[in-house]
Amino acid sequence: MKRDRIDTFAATSLIAFSALLGLNQVMIKVVNAGLQPVFQAGLRSLIALPFVVAWCLWRGKKMGFGEGTFWPGILCGMLFGGEFILLFLALDYTTVSRTAIFFYTMPFWLAIAAHFLIPGERLTTVRVCGLVLAFAGVVLALSEDSATLGPDALLGDFLCLIAAMMWGGIALVARTTALSKSTPEMQLIYQLLVSAPMILFASLFFGDFVRELEWYHLAILGTQSVVVVAFGFAFWFWILSVYPASDMASFGFLAPVFGVFFAWAILGDEVGPVLIVSLVMVGAGIVLVNRKPKQAVVENAAE
Repeated sequence: MKRDRIDTFAATSLIAFSALLGLNQVMIKVVNAGLQPVFQAGLRSLIALPFVVAWCLWRGKKMGFGEGTFWPGILCGMLFGGEFILLFLALDYTTVSRTAIFFYTMPFWLAIAAHFLIPGERLTTVRVCGLVLAFAGVVLALSEDSATLGPDALLGDFLCLIAAMMWGGIALVARTTALSKSTPEMQLIYQLLVSAPMILFASLFFGDFVRELEWYHLAILGTQSVVVVAFGFAFWFWILSVYPASDMASFGFLAPVFGVFFAWAILGDEVGPVLIVSLVMVGAGIVLVNRKPKQAVVENAAE
């Protein structure tokens, strides 16, 4: 049943999902100590795929590779694979708290591309202000003294930014090609089906698969695959089908906030004034970039 506003259940669910996304990067960082990052990413896609398919079968969701979706689906899968190769590698080089800021710049890259490629997605004055604010936040975070972060921190930061651009590319392909005819679940199946072999093949070039593996690394990997990727995103798709997307977008700033919080609370990441100010600037930018003109919101509600 469609709802015309965010109620208490939806708000609670969106906050919980944002917290799960923030915690997910901490889990990746922890498992990197036991498994090669790229190998871990490939295993995650491989494990999650049958659970997503089972969810679709149980819910009676349409699955198919027709209607012109095949090649756009392959492209999305390749972008998905590249995105997570870079993200998992980045977490080997830089901190989770910095990753949380740089990776969640995705809405800005998408907004810039959509301005030129999607009719009706023009940048307004408010959204441009959001882009400028977020960009300034990223520059501020990059300017932090890298001597205290390690020699490879800057490399990790840039890998995160490129991963965020690829994430935006996935959203762009999904909205501008025949893939938009597919259900969100089928789009995720494309991404997992293509990315699993792609990432596992790439892992052959990044050293030994196993590092100092402990039982809890495997438990966390299973949790990522099933709870976050499979059921977490399935639940997200259900929420998206019931509640207004324009209202849900305002919760987008919470994921990087939770990421920084969990990095500090669990991993002991140092969160100084520069990082906090950067987080606030990027978070505020996300809110502004996701803000739609009132007229557009009214038209969407009428539909």
